[in-house]
Amino acid sequence: MSRIVSRFSCGAASAVATKLAIESAGTREVVILNAFIADEHPDNRRFLTDCERWFGKPIIVLRDEKYNASTVEVFRSRRFIKSRQGAPCTKYLKRAVLDAYGRPNDVWVLGYTSEERDRLEQFMEANTDRKVVAPLVECGVSKSACFALLGKAGIELPAMYRLGYQNANCIGCVKGGKGYWNKIRIDFPARFEEMAALEQELGPGAYLFYDPKTETRRSLRDLSPDEGHRVKEPDFECGTVCEQVAEEFNL
Repeated sequence: MSRIVSRFSCGAASAVATKLAIESAGTREVVILNAFIADEHPDNRRFLTDCERWFGKPIIVLRDEKYNASTVEVFRSRRFIKSRQGAPCTKYLKRAVLDAYGRPNDVWVLGYTSEERDRLEQFMEANTDRKVVAPLVECGVSKSACFALLGKAGIELPAMYRLGYQNANCIGCVKGGKGYWNKIRIDFPARFEEMAALEQELGPGAYLFYDPKTETRRSLRDLSPDEGHRVKEPDFECGTVCEQVAEEFNL
């Protein structure tokens, strides 16, 4: 029988998707994997421990050794930070590490929320060889409902959410926009400076921001403090669906 494998990211949606998969698994084996990233907020480890107790199952923490689980080391080694196709940190620090532990017939638990049905469909179209389940989409669970369900379980959200960020990714995720990076500049000035220095080291081709009008890239050091959209505060509303899921799965 194939394993059910959750790639637990220390995010709220990932946590609730994992819990729903466990409660629905019956006698099937459930494996929970986490790829450690050195640049994440340290409170993610606390959240992982809390979720491990909630799951009632151990989380297997894997770690890249070649780049010391460091996004900066990946960027410096690859001489590349990001493109429209994504960022090398995801490829080398997460995907490669988790894939090495996987088996061909594993069923992946995906943490797409009810708002992300289109992203789920795109993933499935691009990965036709993968067996997947998306409990949050199937149950109609939104991201805000995930926050609420974790609150019901007595689990404090990771620090990045509590600081107002939408995700518990690395501090200074290279996929973030101008408003996001201006918030990082305030909350984590040392990280902002580290990434600005790295851009300068790697050259204009590595600058984070691309202007399609001028077809040029702009660096963090060129970013005005008032640029970008204000980072939206996370929504913690539960709602009817949230209550139904909590009752059905005894959360």
